Amino acid sequence: MNLRLLALPVLVALGLGLPAALLHAAEPVAGRWLTAEKDAVIVIAPCGAALCGTVEKFLVPPPQGNDQRDVNNPDPARRKRRLLGTTPILSAFREEADLWRGQIYDPKSGKTYRSVIRRKGPGTLEVKGCLGPFCQTQVWKRAG
Repeated sequence: MNLRLLALPVLVALGLGLPAALLHAAEPVAGRWLTAEKDAVIVIAPCGAALCGTVEKFLVPPPQGNDQRDVNNPDPARRKRRLLGTTPILSAFREEADLWRGQIYDPKSGKTYRSVIRRKGPGTLEVKGCLGPFCQTQVWKRAG
């Protein structure tokens, strides 16, 4: 029996399954993103086995300027750390089907929320923060 003829159905089945698997994968979210309020650029990049995001640049200066500290953090030991480049705004994001799940930190309130991120097009990121069943969604645009 011809081995090529036996292998053909297997290769076809694998080829047909591959696009379906790709459709269920989350689109990459790494990169530079302009927040919905247009007050900062957040850089999302790998941090260990997950993705994290930090403030790369303030577009609207906070009260202490670029030296703004994490003054609203509930942990007194973290209140002296700089927001710019060091404080994780997004943390522990892991790919799950067609989205990314992790946590988002709001330095204005000092609160951390469950979060879901998904790509909504080539230059658009949907960022959702949730507390219990209540969620708020923002749209971030790719920063140039």
